[in-house]
Amino acid sequence: MGEIDDTLLLNALMSAAVNAMVISDEDGWILRVNQAAARLFQRDQDALIGENVSVLMPEILAGQHAGFMKHHMETGDRKIIGRSRDVLGKRSDGTTVPLLLSIGRADTDHGAIFVSIMQDQTDRRIMEEAVARSQRLDAIGRMTGGLSHDFNNLLTVIIGNLELLESADLTDRQRGMLADALSAAELGADVTSRLTAFARKSELRASVTDLNDQLGKSLALLQHSIGKHCKITAQSQPGLWPVMADAAQLQTAILNLAMNSQDAMPEGGILALETQNVTIDDEFMAQELDVVPGQYVRLSVSDTGQGMTASERAHALEPFFTTKPAGHGTGLGLSMVYGFVKQSGGYLTLYSEHGNGTTVALYFPALGQHEGAPEQGDAPRATVHGAAVSGTILIVEDDANLRRLTKTRLSALGFDCMTCDTADAAWDIVSKGADIALVFTDMVMPGKLTGYDLAQRITEAYPDIPVLLTSGFSETVLRDRWVGPEFPMLRKPYRQADLERAIYAVLSPG
Repeated sequence: MGEIDDTLLLNALMSAAVNAMVISDEDGWILRVNQAAARLFQRDQDALIGENVSVLMPEILAGQHAGFMKHHMETGDRKIIGRSRDVLGKRSDGTTVPLLLSIGRADTDHGAIFVSIMQDQTDRRIMEEAVARSQRLDAIGRMTGGLSHDFNNLLTVIIGNLELLESADLTDRQRGMLADALSAAELGADVTSRLTAFARKSELRASVTDLNDQLGKSLALLQHSIGKHCKITAQSQPGLWPVMADAAQLQTAILNLAMNSQDAMPEGGILALETQNVTIDDEFMAQELDVVPGQYVRLSVSDTGQGMTASERAHALEPFFTTKPAGHGTGLGLSMVYGFVKQSGGYLTLYSEHGNGTTVALYFPALGQHEGAPEQGDAPRATVHGAAVSGTILIVEDDANLRRLTKTRLSALGFDCMTCDTADAAWDIVSKGADIALVFTDMVMPGKLTGYDLAQRITEAYPDIPVLLTSGFSETVLRDRWVGPEFPMLRKPYRQADLERAIYAVLSPG
């Protein structure tokens, strides 16, 4: 075989590299980049050549870069050379991306050349956060399990002795004091039982259960428990798959969630309960929910209440954490529900937007395999192909991780994508005449415009541009806020096949 030109070899190496590669001189001016780097930083490959590498860094790091390089060139200090380290990169839209960066140096007749190899660490960070959250809850569970066991022993002695004292010859005042002490001890026993539930050490009496039947029984109870200022709605999917669950614990879980929703709606609102068969056979969806692929029955409890901040969401499942004022809750209700679902082999997800409400979804493993859903481990069944329709989709999503995930999903279907993090920015793009085939927007967005406001504006001003909405809230809750036309809706979390069907249905109606 004849010799291959060095330039051809370099081009082949750069093109074939999975990780991003940037070649720069000692002053930081970019000489070559590969396509992987252009995709990572969302920039044009040719336009990057001649730019300084500082444009790929957050402002603080960019300001320090020249000093680092000057120190290296003057002293030969190799702290930044030949080692991997975690850094942040900056995309064209200003968002940051976690990177594993390795830098190599080669000396040539024209000076030092630096080769930077970067690997996107977004997925690793998400998994690490999920594992850390799970480990934190497990650790708290082990601690509370041990504490509740010890306290139960103490309370058994206290309650037993108080009950023996009831038969003694006591004055009315003493009997009143005894009754108060016994009531307080029983309240303590109730708290420790909730801690036991969170620690997944409760004795469950699981049996084959129809969640629709249990939801019907809960509704009868909630009609008398929830204030008149809250409207209760329910949607039960026919043909719901059976699950294994403790019916009594399930009723308690639904009541806990409903009471939390009522407390979050002091001025009134909607409490929506919903059951649905869900098949998780898509790696994107499984990672998003941190669940094992398979068939589940989902029970959702949603409200139009005050919602939670990001900080509150991060701690919402921990025992004794509460967003309620002091004296208005123990902070054990949601943690008890979490423990019950996990002990039942299921999962709990929490979707909440501050000022816009909360949806708590309980996923219970379905018994056996059922028709109409792929077997566990099968690839998702897409019924259409991206090649059937084409164009540019404008993705409007304020969550950076979800925005990148959605772009990856739609790119896999063959679409070009544009992204923005507010509905206001999306309206600017559309109103300036960008060639958009579809706008795919989350309902709840920061800024002046919501996703629904954006959909209305686009429909009125550009009726040829279709809009697909998405949200983690149930449609029942969302439609209470709509004052105008209805738009196609895709409920989060969704499978790749669900996304493909929804996109195709909007772009090719009928």
